[in-house]
Amino acid sequence: MFGRAVGRLLRDRTGNVLMMAAASMPLLVGAAGLATDTVQWTLWKRQIQRQADSAALAGAYAVAQGFNASDSATADISRMALVALTQTPTIENAPTSGPFAGNAQAVRVVLQTSAELPFSKILGVKAPVIYGEATAAVVGSGDYCVVSLEKTSTVGITLQGNATVNLGCGIVTNSRASNAVYAGGSSTVAATPVAAVGGLTSSSNYVSPTTLLPYSIPVQDPYAGLPTPNVSGCSAKVSVNPQQSVVSPPLQPGCYKGFDIKGTLTMAPGVYYVDGGTFDVGSQAVINGTDVTIILTSSNAASNPSSIATVSINGGATLNLKAPTDTANPYHGVLFYQDRRALDSGTNTINGNASSVLQGAFYFPGQAMSFSGTSGMTTDCVKMVGKRVTFIGNSNIVNQCKDTGVDKFTATLVKLVG
Repeated sequence: MFGRAVGRLLRDRTGNVLMMAAASMPLLVGAAGLATDTVQWTLWKRQIQRQADSAALAGAYAVAQGFNASDSATADISRMALVALTQTPTIENAPTSGPFAGNAQAVRVVLQTSAELPFSKILGVKAPVIYGEATAAVVGSGDYCVVSLEKTSTVGITLQGNATVNLGCGIVTNSRASNAVYAGGSSTVAATPVAAVGGLTSSSNYVSPTTLLPYSIPVQDPYAGLPTPNVSGCSAKVSVNPQQSVVSPPLQPGCYKGFDIKGTLTMAPGVYYVDGGTFDVGSQAVINGTDVTIILTSSNAASNPSSIATVSINGGATLNLKAPTDTANPYHGVLFYQDRRALDSGTNTINGNASSVLQGAFYFPGQAMSFSGTSGMTTDCVKMVGKRVTFIGNSNIVNQCKDTGVDKFTATLVKLVG
């Protein structure tokens, strides 16, 4: 009997599954643990890549604004700190590899981490080295012909009334307003792109192919290098009465205590300084001048900036004015330049009739300017830089500036490029 009982026990298999499950349990637990570790490594990969992207962008933004790329990228890495790094970060400006290698406008960041996890360590799986690499660069975002230097939350560029503005280029403002460019009324705007440091609101006033670029980096003053005016001993005010002509000989370059033009005036090539007062042009006036620059300033601008001259040109006036084209001239391409020390207390008004021809840049860095063109007005190459800029009339500005001496304004943006 005992032998038969032993035999039945040996032939009984009802406990095999339990024994097999017990034997395979370490393997199942290890596989689950390794899967958990793999998920953790994947998360670290995403986090370290996010850190690298953010640091590269921070470095590129620093480059765009004239700061140290390495300092900005390092500060950003410390601030974010999503994963613990196991190697000193690589921060290159310019990158040593990739499509932007050698480009001083690009920043490359490489981060590294590695850490053993419990389950993979038990199974003898070596912890992988996880890398995050990113390159960001300052790249061109288009050519601009209207620049507003306003830095506050005030609207930088306004298009209103029946203004029809076809610029053949872009407009940009440093305004931080929630809607930094206002296109209202019956205005129609064709400009590519429309950019702002602040926000931009879509509007039916923008027509194709206009594109909007809100939250762009600030644009630099394109004429910041122009010398600060310094005048003294200026001649008397230039006055030309109705029916009067000053044509032959033409008015010579120099410094004058204001302009009051109601008749016809021809200006010889050169630089004209306006010492205080106004460059005032009446509705029946006719002004002709080629290779001229008109500088609005004051002999006591340093002590009394409110005395700096302004400009007021009536809509009926006929203007045939072209800026210098010789690139050796420090004022090449500049038609009007208001001393940058001027207080932000007024608006410079520039109008013209259908017979007017304007070529050059209007530069009012400290004050607002208002431009009202007229249908038929010749404005093949006109650029505008002001604290704020307003359009209130029809302005078909083609901006085909080849061989005119008027420099392009190229704005930039920062983006990841690798």
